Amino acid sequence: MAKVMELARVASQVILADGVYSMWIETKKIALEALPGQFISLYTKDNSKLLPRPISICEIDREKGLIRIVYRVLGGGTEEFSCYKEGDYIEILGPLGNGFSIEAGAAGKRAFIIGGGIGIPPMLELSKHLACEKQIILGYRDSIFLKEEFSPYGVTYVATEDGSEGTKGNVLDAVKEHGLSADVIFACGPTPMLKAIKAYAKENGIECYLSMEERMACGIGACLACVCKSSEVDDHSKVHNKRVCKDGPVFQAEEVDF
Repeated sequence: MAKVMELARVASQVILADGVYSMWIETKKIALEALPGQFISLYTKDNSKLLPRPISICEIDREKGLIRIVYRVLGGGTEEFSCYKEGDYIEILGPLGNGFSIEAGAAGKRAFIIGGGIGIPPMLELSKHLACEKQIILGYRDSIFLKEEFSPYGVTYVATEDGSEGTKGNVLDAVKEHGLSADVIFACGPTPMLKAIKAYAKENGIECYLSMEERMACGIGACLACVCKSSEVDDHSKVHNKRVCKDGPVFQAEEVDF
């Protein structure tokens, strides 16, 4: 799959919650190639910031040649992106990484689609592509975003740390509270959440795919800044590591070691 570097036009941008933004970007080539679970790298206009910011793809509109990203402002780069308006241009590279296995969510199965925090956005496009019965579990620390957009694709459950909406606790607390079960799990979110989901999947004999959240630098696998521990020796580094940006960000749960 060819990566595309281009100066793309911002089609629209809105704020979804405190510090959380949704941006649609015009990029016909990337929209044509992108798959659920992949990401793009965005470059700032600040020459002192040489490295791009990796952001997962939330939605893909192949017909209109658009992709959507939903991101949280965490530093100078994302602060700059949050100021962009319709008609502005942004330099992007993508699609990057390996996405989710659509075949693992074939008809006849029951799936958990689990997102935590800013790991929620990439699960939206995935929800559109799976043919199986989908149970969507979203975990939030505070502000709720994207919840209603999942509802056309499956029954949606929410967990919040303070109990302000849905189950009080984490995503697995919601699974237990509602007595849910599945044949396959797809998840993206912070490492503690993924570690707990991996253990849950192993204990219950469930096929499981995890999308890792790691700090990335180059985004193409050259710098080894985003390695995670793996059960197998990596052909590139010759140690028990995998490059999240190149080998992932999606892995089978057995591939990674927390």
